[in-house]
Amino acid sequence: MKATGVVRRVDELGRVVLPCELRRVMHIKDRDSLEVFVDSDRIVLKKYEPACTFSGSADELFDYKGRKVSKQAIKEMAEIAGLL
Repeated sequence: MKATGVVRRVDELGRVVLPCELRRVMHIKDRDSLEVFVDSDRIVLKKYEPACTFSGSADELFDYKGRKVSKQAIKEMAEIAGLL
């Protein structure tokens, strides 16, 4: 992990401000979503990239009932169902 030298306090509502330099470098814009992970004693923030519910792929996604599904997963399910 790369040290940045940036230290921020958590405010009374539990918020932390990400410095604009970090947001710029990580291509994080206003209203972007971040995923939160816990790794042992670390909190890791990652820019959220939607992925297919079934395959984890981020290519050619379609929204189906609030879920992301890839074109490839749809093809595979159609084959399993005997539709192709």
